Amino acid sequence: MNSFYLGNLQEFETKAYDYLSKSDAYKVLLNKDKDNGGQQWQIELKQMVKSMNLLLESLKNHKAVNIDLFNRLLVDTSKVKLPYLYFLPDVSKENEISLVPYITSKHSTTWRISKYLNELLRPFVDKNLSRTTFRDEPDSMQKLNDYVYVERHLRATTLFCSIKIVNYYTLDIHKNMIDTVGYFLEDNLIINKLEQVTIQTIKNLLHIFLYNNVFYYKDKIYTLMKGSPNTMPLSDTLPNIFLFTWQKKILKEIKSKNEFFGRYKDQKLIGTNVPFLNAFVKNQNGELSTRVYHHPILPRYTLPYVVGHSKLAHGDWFRSALIRAVCYCSSIENFNLERIYLELTYLANGYSIFFVENNVQHFFGYFHADTMRYLKNQTMYDKFRHDWFGYMRMQYELSDKLQTFNDNDCLIHLNYLYEFGPKCQFNRQFHCLLSESFNQHANLSKDKVKVQLTTKHQHWLNSLLAREKSTCSIQ
Repeated sequence: MNSFYLGNLQEFETKAYDYLSKSDAYKVLLNKDKDNGGQQWQIELKQMVKSMNLLLESLKNHKAVNIDLFNRLLVDTSKVKLPYLYFLPDVSKENEISLVPYITSKHSTTWRISKYLNELLRPFVDKNLSRTTFRDEPDSMQKLNDYVYVERHLRATTLFCSIKIVNYYTLDIHKNMIDTVGYFLEDNLIINKLEQVTIQTIKNLLHIFLYNNVFYYKDKIYTLMKGSPNTMPLSDTLPNIFLFTWQKKILKEIKSKNEFFGRYKDQKLIGTNVPFLNAFVKNQNGELSTRVYHHPILPRYTLPYVVGHSKLAHGDWFRSALIRAVCYCSSIENFNLERIYLELTYLANGYSIFFVENNVQHFFGYFHADTMRYLKNQTMYDKFRHDWFGYMRMQYELSDKLQTFNDNDCLIHLNYLYEFGPKCQFNRQFHCLLSESFNQHANLSKDKVKVQLTTKHQHWLNSLLAREKSTCSIQ
Protein backbone atom coordinates (compact mmCIF):
# COMPACT_ATOMS: atom_id res chain seq x y z
CA MET A 1 0.00 0.00 0.00
CA ASN A 2 1.32 3.46 -0.88
CA SER A 3 1.23 4.83 2.67
CA PHE A 4 3.59 5.39 5.57
CA TYR A 5 3.52 4.50 9.25
CA LEU A 6 4.54 7.23 11.68
CA GLY A 7 5.04 6.20 15.29
CA ASN A 8 7.24 6.37 18.35
CA LEU A 9 10.60 4.70 17.63
CA GLN A 10 11.10 3.53 21.21
CA GLU A 11 7.65 1.89 21.33
CA PHE A 12 8.30 0.23 17.96
CA GLU A 13 11.64 -1.21 19.11
CA THR A 14 10.10 -2.36 22.40
CA LYS A 15 7.48 -4.31 20.43
CA ALA A 16 10.25 -5.80 18.29
CA TYR A 17 12.26 -6.99 21.30
CA ASP A 18 9.09 -8.37 22.93
CA TYR A 19 8.35 -10.29 19.75
CA LEU A 20 11.83 -11.84 19.67
CA SER A 21 11.95 -12.66 23.39
CA LYS A 22 8.50 -14.30 23.48
CA SER A 23 8.78 -16.26 20.24
CA ASP A 24 10.05 -19.84 20.42
CA ALA A 25 11.24 -19.66 16.81
CA TYR A 26 14.40 -17.63 17.50
CA LYS A 27 17.43 -18.20 19.72
CA VAL A 28 20.29 -15.80 20.53
CA LEU A 29 23.68 -17.17 19.48
CA LEU A 30 25.99 -14.34 20.55
CA ASN A 31 26.41 -10.59 20.85
CA LYS A 32 27.61 -9.25 17.53
CA ASP A 33 29.65 -6.25 18.71
CA LYS A 34 30.81 -7.35 22.19
CA ASP A 35 32.13 -10.91 22.16
CA ASN A 36 35.88 -11.09 21.50
CA GLY A 37 36.09 -7.47 20.38
CA GLY A 38 33.32 -7.87 17.85
CA GLN A 39 35.14 -10.62 15.93
CA GLN A 40 33.51 -13.69 17.48
CA TRP A 41 30.59 -13.65 15.03
CA GLN A 42 33.09 -13.74 12.15
CA ILE A 43 34.74 -16.82 13.63
CA GLU A 44 31.39 -18.50 14.28
CA LEU A 45 30.11 -17.80 10.78
CA LYS A 46 33.29 -19.12 9.18
CA GLN A 47 32.98 -22.28 11.26
CA MET A 48 29.35 -22.69 10.21
CA VAL A 49 30.26 -22.33 6.53
CA LYS A 50 33.08 -24.84 6.97
CA SER A 51 30.74 -27.41 8.54
CA MET A 52 28.18 -26.89 5.75
CA ASN A 53 30.81 -27.46 3.08
CA LEU A 54 32.08 -30.57 4.89
CA LEU A 55 28.56 -32.02 4.89
CA LEU A 56 28.23 -31.25 1.18
CA GLU A 57 31.61 -32.86 0.53
CA SER A 58 30.47 -35.95 2.42
CA LEU A 59 27.41 -36.18 0.17
CA LYS A 60 29.67 -35.86 -2.88
CA ASN A 61 32.04 -38.57 -1.62
CA HIS A 62 29.10 -40.93 -1.07
CA LYS A 63 27.87 -40.24 -4.64
CA ALA A 64 24.67 -38.64 -3.30
CA VAL A 65 25.38 -35.47 -5.33
CA ASN A 66 27.50 -35.17 -8.45
CA ILE A 67 30.45 -32.81 -8.83
CA ASP A 68 28.44 -30.18 -10.73
CA LEU A 69 25.77 -29.99 -8.03
CA PHE A 70 28.44 -29.95 -5.33
CA ASN A 71 30.14 -26.95 -6.94
CA ARG A 72 26.77 -25.25 -7.35
CA LEU A 73 25.88 -25.65 -3.66
CA LEU A 74 29.33 -25.00 -2.19
CA VAL A 75 29.31 -21.91 0.05
CA ASP A 76 31.85 -19.23 -0.89
CA THR A 77 32.74 -17.26 2.26
CA SER A 78 33.88 -14.25 0.22
CA LYS A 79 30.34 -13.83 -1.17
CA VAL A 80 28.38 -14.48 2.02
CA LYS A 81 26.63 -11.64 3.85
CA LEU A 82 25.01 -11.94 7.25
CA PRO A 83 21.23 -11.47 6.89
CA TYR A 84 19.44 -8.94 9.07
CA LEU A 85 15.97 -8.81 10.55
CA TYR A 86 13.57 -5.89 10.18
CA PHE A 87 9.92 -5.36 11.04
CA LEU A 88 6.96 -3.83 9.23
CA PRO A 89 3.83 -2.73 11.10
CA ASP A 90 0.49 -4.48 10.64
CA VAL A 91 -2.31 -1.95 11.18
CA SER A 92 -5.21 -4.16 10.07
CA LYS A 93 -6.60 -4.47 13.63
CA GLU A 94 -8.41 -1.59 15.29
CA ASN A 95 -6.47 0.13 18.10
CA GLU A 96 -3.70 -2.45 17.83
CA ILE A 97 -0.41 -2.50 15.96
CA SER A 98 1.49 -5.75 15.54
CA LEU A 99 4.83 -6.31 13.85
CA VAL A 100 5.60 -8.63 10.95
CA PRO A 101 9.22 -9.89 10.78
CA TYR A 102 11.24 -10.08 7.56
CA ILE A 103 14.72 -11.54 7.20
CA THR A 104 16.89 -10.61 4.24
CA SER A 105 18.05 -13.82 2.63
CA LYS A 106 19.97 -13.16 -0.57
CA HIS A 107 23.72 -13.78 -0.24
CA SER A 108 23.14 -15.74 2.98
CA THR A 109 24.94 -19.02 3.68
CA THR A 110 21.84 -21.04 2.78
CA TRP A 111 20.72 -19.10 -0.31
CA ARG A 112 22.18 -21.52 -2.89
CA ILE A 113 20.82 -24.67 -1.22
CA SER A 114 17.44 -22.99 -0.78
CA LYS A 115 17.27 -22.05 -4.45
CA TYR A 116 18.20 -25.55 -5.62
CA LEU A 117 15.80 -27.36 -3.27
CA ASN A 118 12.93 -25.10 -4.26
CA GLU A 119 13.57 -25.68 -7.96
CA LEU A 120 13.59 -29.42 -7.26
CA LEU A 121 10.59 -29.65 -4.93
CA ARG A 122 8.20 -26.87 -5.99
CA PRO A 123 7.00 -28.27 -9.38
CA PHE A 124 6.33 -31.69 -7.82
CA VAL A 125 4.64 -30.19 -4.76
CA ASP A 126 2.49 -27.80 -6.81
CA LYS A 127 1.31 -30.65 -9.04
CA ASN A 128 0.24 -32.77 -6.06
CA LEU A 129 -1.38 -29.89 -4.17
CA SER A 130 -3.09 -28.16 -7.10
CA ARG A 131 -6.59 -29.47 -6.26
CA THR A 132 -6.59 -27.96 -2.76
CA THR A 133 -4.34 -24.93 -3.24
CA PHE A 134 -5.14 -21.56 -4.80
CA ARG A 135 -2.56 -19.94 -7.05
CA ASP A 136 -3.88 -16.44 -6.43
CA GLU A 137 -7.08 -14.46 -5.85
CA PRO A 138 -8.78 -15.05 -9.25
CA ASP A 139 -7.95 -18.77 -9.05
CA SER A 140 -9.69 -19.04 -5.67
CA MET A 141 -12.83 -17.43 -7.08
CA GLN A 142 -12.78 -19.57 -10.23
CA LYS A 143 -12.60 -22.79 -8.19
CA LEU A 144 -15.37 -21.58 -5.89
CA ASN A 145 -17.54 -20.80 -8.93
CA ASP A 146 -16.87 -24.28 -10.35
CA TYR A 147 -17.93 -25.78 -7.01
CA VAL A 148 -21.19 -23.82 -7.13
CA TYR A 149 -22.15 -23.69 -10.82
CA VAL A 150 -20.40 -26.73 -12.38
CA GLU A 151 -20.45 -29.30 -9.58
CA ARG A 152 -23.61 -27.72 -8.07
CA HIS A 153 -22.73 -28.60 -4.47
CA LEU A 154 -23.76 -25.34 -2.79
CA ARG A 155 -26.74 -25.73 -0.46
CA ALA A 156 -28.82 -23.19 1.42
CA THR A 157 -27.31 -24.54 4.64
CA THR A 158 -23.67 -24.28 3.48
CA LEU A 159 -21.52 -22.17 5.80
CA PHE A 160 -18.20 -20.60 4.85
CA CYS A 161 -15.30 -20.41 7.28
CA SER A 162 -11.86 -18.83 6.83
CA ILE A 163 -8.78 -19.73 8.88
CA LYS A 164 -5.61 -17.67 9.31
CA ILE A 165 -2.37 -19.45 10.25
CA VAL A 166 -0.31 -16.92 12.20
CA ASN A 167 2.89 -19.01 12.41
CA TYR A 168 2.93 -20.08 8.75
CA TYR A 169 6.72 -19.75 8.34
CA THR A 170 7.58 -21.22 11.77
CA LEU A 171 5.19 -24.18 11.98
CA ASP A 172 7.41 -26.77 13.67
CA ILE A 173 10.95 -27.67 14.69
CA HIS A 174 13.40 -28.57 11.95
CA LYS A 175 13.44 -32.33 12.62
CA ASN A 176 9.67 -32.63 12.29
CA MET A 177 9.68 -30.52 9.12
CA ILE A 178 12.37 -32.72 7.53
CA ASP A 179 10.52 -35.91 8.51
CA THR A 180 7.24 -34.54 7.10
CA VAL A 181 8.87 -33.75 3.75
CA GLY A 182 10.31 -37.27 3.69
CA TYR A 183 6.90 -38.87 4.37
CA PHE A 184 5.28 -36.68 1.70
CA LEU A 185 7.82 -37.76 -0.93
CA GLU A 186 7.55 -41.44 0.05
CA ASP A 187 3.75 -41.30 -0.28
CA ASN A 188 3.69 -39.54 -3.65
CA LEU A 189 6.78 -40.76 -5.53
CA ILE A 190 6.65 -43.99 -7.51
CA ILE A 191 10.34 -44.62 -6.91
CA ASN A 192 12.67 -43.43 -4.17
CA LYS A 193 13.99 -40.54 -6.26
CA LEU A 194 12.92 -37.10 -7.44
CA GLU A 195 14.80 -36.23 -10.65
CA GLN A 196 17.67 -38.60 -9.81
CA VAL A 197 17.98 -37.25 -6.24
CA THR A 198 17.09 -39.73 -3.50
CA ILE A 199 14.68 -38.83 -0.72
CA GLN A 200 17.45 -39.28 1.85
CA THR A 201 19.68 -36.82 -0.03
CA ILE A 202 16.84 -34.28 -0.12
CA LYS A 203 16.42 -34.71 3.65
CA ASN A 204 20.18 -34.26 4.15
CA LEU A 205 20.18 -31.05 2.10
CA LEU A 206 17.14 -29.81 4.04
CA HIS A 207 19.06 -30.47 7.26
CA ILE A 208 21.93 -28.28 6.04
CA PHE A 209 19.49 -25.56 5.00
CA LEU A 210 17.24 -25.45 8.07
CA TYR A 211 19.92 -25.72 10.75
CA ASN A 212 22.16 -22.97 9.33
CA ASN A 213 19.87 -19.95 8.97
CA VAL A 214 21.23 -17.08 11.06
CA PHE A 215 20.58 -13.32 11.10
CA TYR A 216 21.28 -10.27 13.21
CA TYR A 217 19.07 -7.69 14.84
CA LYS A 218 20.68 -4.70 16.55
CA ASP A 219 23.72 -6.11 18.42
CA LYS A 220 22.66 -9.77 18.62
CA ILE A 221 22.95 -12.70 16.23
CA TYR A 222 20.08 -15.19 16.19
CA THR A 223 19.38 -18.60 14.73
CA LEU A 224 16.01 -20.00 13.68
CA MET A 225 14.74 -22.90 15.80
CA LYS A 226 11.61 -23.30 13.66
CA GLY A 227 10.98 -22.70 9.98
CA SER A 228 13.12 -20.53 7.72
CA PRO A 229 13.32 -16.90 6.48
CA ASN A 230 10.02 -15.80 4.92
CA THR A 231 11.85 -14.08 2.06
CA MET A 232 13.05 -17.38 0.56
CA PRO A 233 10.85 -19.16 -2.01
CA LEU A 234 11.58 -22.51 -0.33
CA SER A 235 9.98 -21.13 2.83
CA ASP A 236 6.61 -21.25 1.02
CA THR A 237 7.13 -24.72 -0.42
CA LEU A 238 7.97 -26.37 2.93
CA PRO A 239 4.84 -25.13 4.79
CA ASN A 240 2.75 -26.22 1.80
CA ILE A 241 4.01 -29.78 2.29
CA PHE A 242 3.61 -29.64 6.07
CA LEU A 243 0.05 -28.31 5.93
CA PHE A 244 -0.98 -30.75 3.22
CA THR A 245 0.01 -33.63 5.47
CA TRP A 246 -1.71 -32.01 8.44
CA GLN A 247 -4.95 -31.28 6.59
CA LYS A 248 -5.45 -34.80 5.22
CA LYS A 249 -7.99 -35.68 7.92
CA ILE A 250 -9.97 -32.52 7.18
CA LEU A 251 -9.90 -33.22 3.44
CA LYS A 252 -11.20 -36.77 3.94
CA GLU A 253 -14.19 -35.48 5.89
CA ILE A 254 -14.84 -32.62 3.44
CA LYS A 255 -14.65 -34.86 0.36
CA SER A 256 -17.17 -37.34 1.80
CA LYS A 257 -19.70 -34.51 2.21
CA ASN A 258 -19.01 -32.76 -1.14
CA GLU A 259 -17.78 -29.63 0.64
CA PHE A 260 -15.37 -27.01 -0.67
CA PHE A 261 -11.83 -26.52 0.63
CA GLY A 262 -8.94 -24.42 -0.58
CA ARG A 263 -5.81 -22.81 0.80
CA TYR A 264 -3.59 -19.92 -0.26
CA LYS A 265 -0.39 -19.91 1.81
CA ASP A 266 -1.48 -19.13 5.38
CA GLN A 267 -5.22 -18.74 4.64
CA LYS A 268 -7.86 -21.47 4.35
CA LEU A 269 -11.45 -21.32 3.14
CA ILE A 270 -13.91 -24.02 4.22
CA GLY A 271 -17.31 -24.18 2.60
CA THR A 272 -22.82 -17.31 6.11
CA ASN A 273 -20.54 -14.81 4.94
CA VAL A 274 -16.80 -14.52 5.38
CA PRO A 275 -13.88 -12.42 4.05
CA PHE A 276 -11.17 -14.48 2.34
CA LEU A 277 -8.26 -13.32 0.17
CA ASN A 278 -9.75 -9.81 -0.10
CA ALA A 279 -13.09 -11.25 -1.19
CA PHE A 280 -16.40 -11.20 0.66
CA VAL A 281 -18.12 -14.58 0.20
CA LYS A 282 -21.79 -14.98 1.11
CA ASN A 283 -24.36 -17.76 0.79
CA GLN A 284 -27.76 -16.22 0.06
CA ASN A 285 -30.13 -19.16 0.49
CA GLY A 286 -28.14 -21.38 -1.83
CA GLU A 287 -27.04 -18.59 -4.21
CA LEU A 288 -23.38 -17.57 -4.16
CA SER A 289 -22.70 -13.84 -3.77
CA THR A 290 -19.14 -12.51 -3.93
CA ARG A 291 -17.51 -9.09 -4.17
CA VAL A 292 -14.24 -7.35 -3.39
CA TYR A 293 -13.68 -6.94 0.35
CA HIS A 294 -12.21 -3.66 1.65
CA HIS A 295 -10.79 -3.89 5.15
CA PRO A 296 -12.64 -1.35 7.34
CA ILE A 297 -9.49 -0.36 9.26
CA LEU A 298 -7.12 0.19 6.34
CA PRO A 299 -7.17 3.56 4.52
CA ARG A 300 -9.18 3.80 1.31
CA TYR A 301 -8.27 5.31 -2.05
CA THR A 302 -4.57 4.38 -1.80
CA LEU A 303 -2.31 2.86 -4.44
CA PRO A 304 0.13 -0.01 -3.79
CA TYR A 305 3.72 0.81 -2.95
CA VAL A 306 5.90 0.18 -5.98
CA VAL A 307 9.62 0.22 -6.64
CA GLY A 308 10.93 1.60 -9.91
CA HIS A 309 8.83 3.37 -12.51
CA SER A 310 5.58 4.09 -10.66
CA LYS A 311 3.42 5.02 -13.67
CA LEU A 312 4.24 1.77 -15.47
CA ALA A 313 3.76 -0.35 -12.32
CA HIS A 314 0.51 1.39 -11.37
CA GLY A 315 -0.77 0.87 -14.91
CA ASP A 316 -0.12 -2.86 -14.59
CA TRP A 317 -1.75 -2.89 -11.15
CA PHE A 318 -4.83 -1.05 -12.49
CA ARG A 319 -5.33 -3.78 -15.06
CA SER A 320 -4.79 -6.49 -12.43
CA ALA A 321 -7.24 -4.78 -10.06
CA LEU A 322 -9.91 -4.65 -12.78
CA ILE A 323 -9.37 -8.34 -13.56
CA ARG A 324 -9.64 -9.14 -9.86
CA ALA A 325 -12.83 -7.08 -9.66
CA VAL A 326 -14.54 -8.95 -12.50
CA CYS A 327 -13.44 -12.32 -11.07
CA TYR A 328 -14.58 -11.41 -7.56
CA CYS A 329 -17.85 -9.59 -8.20
CA SER A 330 -20.70 -11.98 -8.97
CA SER A 331 -23.12 -9.12 -9.74
CA ILE A 332 -22.66 -6.39 -12.32
CA GLU A 333 -23.71 -3.77 -9.74
CA ASN A 334 -20.84 -4.65 -7.40
CA PHE A 335 -18.41 -4.77 -10.30
CA ASN A 336 -19.36 -1.27 -11.46
CA LEU A 337 -19.02 0.05 -7.91
CA GLU A 338 -15.54 -1.46 -7.65
CA ARG A 339 -14.53 -0.11 -11.07
CA ILE A 340 -15.65 3.40 -10.11
CA TYR A 341 -13.78 3.07 -6.80
CA LEU A 342 -10.58 2.17 -8.71
CA GLU A 343 -11.02 5.08 -11.11
CA LEU A 344 -11.50 7.52 -8.22
CA THR A 345 -8.45 6.08 -6.46
CA TYR A 346 -6.22 6.90 -9.41
CA LEU A 347 -7.72 10.36 -9.86
CA ALA A 348 -7.29 11.08 -6.14
CA ASN A 349 -3.61 10.13 -6.41
CA GLY A 350 -2.89 12.58 -9.20
CA TYR A 351 -3.30 10.45 -12.32
CA SER A 352 -4.97 12.07 -15.31
CA ILE A 353 -8.37 11.33 -16.82
CA PHE A 354 -6.51 10.20 -19.94
CA PHE A 355 -4.52 7.61 -17.94
CA VAL A 356 -7.66 6.25 -16.28
CA GLU A 357 -9.73 6.17 -19.49
CA ASN A 358 -6.94 4.53 -21.47
CA ASN A 359 -6.60 1.67 -18.97
CA VAL A 360 -10.35 1.15 -18.56
CA GLN A 361 -10.96 1.16 -22.33
CA HIS A 362 -8.13 -1.32 -22.84
CA PHE A 363 -9.67 -3.61 -20.20
CA PHE A 364 -13.12 -3.67 -21.81
CA GLY A 365 -11.73 -3.71 -25.33
CA TYR A 366 -9.70 -6.87 -24.76
CA PHE A 367 -12.84 -8.98 -25.33
CA HIS A 368 -14.51 -6.38 -27.58
CA ALA A 369 -16.98 -5.55 -24.81
CA ASP A 370 -16.75 -1.74 -24.81
CA THR A 371 -20.50 -1.38 -24.23
CA MET A 372 -20.27 -3.44 -21.01
CA ARG A 373 -19.12 -0.31 -19.22
CA TYR A 374 -22.50 1.34 -19.69
CA LEU A 375 -24.85 -1.66 -19.51
CA LYS A 376 -26.48 -3.38 -16.53
CA ASN A 377 -27.22 -6.69 -18.21
CA GLN A 378 -26.34 -9.50 -15.78
CA THR A 379 -26.38 -12.18 -18.50
CA MET A 380 -23.85 -10.29 -20.64
CA TYR A 381 -21.76 -9.64 -17.55
CA ASP A 382 -21.71 -13.36 -16.68
CA LYS A 383 -20.30 -14.13 -20.14
CA PHE A 384 -17.77 -11.29 -19.82
CA ARG A 385 -16.72 -12.69 -16.44
CA HIS A 386 -16.42 -16.21 -17.87
CA ASP A 387 -14.09 -14.87 -20.60
CA TRP A 388 -11.79 -13.36 -17.98
CA PHE A 389 -11.67 -16.64 -16.06
CA GLY A 390 -10.54 -18.27 -19.31
CA TYR A 391 -7.94 -15.54 -19.76
CA MET A 392 -6.53 -16.27 -16.28
CA ARG A 393 -6.24 -19.99 -17.08
CA MET A 394 -4.17 -19.07 -20.13
CA GLN A 395 -2.00 -16.76 -18.01
CA TYR A 396 -1.33 -19.59 -15.55
CA GLU A 397 -0.07 -21.77 -18.38
CA LEU A 398 2.24 -19.00 -19.61
CA SER A 399 3.42 -18.38 -16.05
CA ASP A 400 4.29 -22.06 -15.66
CA LYS A 401 6.32 -21.98 -18.88
CA LEU A 402 8.15 -18.86 -17.72
CA GLN A 403 8.86 -20.50 -14.36
CA THR A 404 10.33 -23.50 -16.20
CA PHE A 405 12.67 -21.18 -18.10
CA ASN A 406 13.67 -19.59 -14.80
CA ASP A 407 14.25 -22.96 -13.10
CA ASN A 408 16.50 -23.99 -15.99
CA ASP A 409 18.45 -20.71 -15.78
CA CYS A 410 17.15 -19.71 -19.23
CA LEU A 411 15.41 -16.51 -18.12
CA ILE A 412 17.40 -13.29 -18.41
CA HIS A 413 16.32 -10.17 -16.51
CA LEU A 414 17.54 -6.86 -17.93
CA ASN A 415 16.89 -3.43 -16.40
CA TYR A 416 17.21 -0.04 -18.04
CA LEU A 417 16.58 3.50 -16.86
CA TYR A 418 13.23 4.87 -17.95
CA GLU A 419 13.11 8.65 -17.77
CA PHE A 420 11.85 9.73 -21.18
CA GLY A 421 10.99 8.19 -24.53
CA PRO A 422 8.67 5.50 -25.94
CA LYS A 423 9.10 2.35 -23.82
CA CYS A 424 7.12 0.06 -26.15
CA GLN A 425 9.16 1.09 -29.18
CA PHE A 426 12.41 0.44 -27.30
CA ASN A 427 11.20 -3.02 -26.22
CA ARG A 428 10.18 -3.97 -29.77
CA GLN A 429 13.51 -2.84 -31.22
CA PHE A 430 15.45 -4.64 -28.50
CA HIS A 431 13.67 -7.97 -29.05
CA CYS A 432 14.00 -7.58 -32.82
CA LEU A 433 17.77 -7.01 -32.60
CA LEU A 434 18.13 -9.88 -30.13
CA SER A 435 16.24 -12.25 -32.44
CA GLU A 436 18.28 -11.23 -35.50
CA SER A 437 21.60 -11.53 -33.69
CA PHE A 438 21.03 -14.85 -31.93
CA ASN A 439 18.51 -16.60 -34.18
CA GLN A 440 20.83 -19.56 -34.86
CA HIS A 441 22.64 -19.50 -31.52
CA ALA A 442 22.79 -22.86 -29.72
CA ASN A 443 21.84 -21.44 -26.30
CA LEU A 444 20.48 -17.93 -26.89
CA SER A 445 17.93 -18.50 -29.68
CA LYS A 446 14.33 -17.39 -29.15
CA ASP A 447 13.06 -20.86 -28.23
CA LYS A 448 15.90 -21.54 -25.77
CA VAL A 449 15.91 -18.38 -23.66
CA LYS A 450 13.46 -15.69 -22.56
CA VAL A 451 14.42 -12.07 -21.88
CA GLN A 452 12.41 -9.90 -19.51
CA LEU A 453 12.88 -6.14 -19.80
CA THR A 454 12.14 -4.11 -16.70
CA THR A 455 12.29 -0.36 -16.32
CA LYS A 456 14.00 1.45 -13.49
CA HIS A 457 13.32 4.97 -12.32
CA GLN A 458 15.79 7.17 -10.50
CA HIS A 459 13.18 9.09 -8.50
CA TRP A 460 11.43 6.87 -5.97
CA LEU A 461 10.55 7.27 -2.31
CA ASN A 462 12.96 4.63 -1.00
CA SER A 463 15.95 6.66 -2.18
CA LEU A 464 14.55 9.73 -0.41
CA LEU A 465 13.11 8.34 2.84
CA ALA A 466 14.58 4.89 3.45
CA ARG A 467 18.02 3.92 4.62
CA GLU A 468 19.37 0.48 3.89
CA LYS A 469 21.23 -1.36 6.65
CA SER A 470 24.95 -1.85 6.24
CA THR A 471 25.83 -5.37 5.15
CA CYS A 472 28.06 -7.66 7.23
CA SER A 473 30.47 -9.75 5.18
CA ILE A 474 32.93 -12.39 6.35
CA GLN A 475 36.44 -11.00 6.43
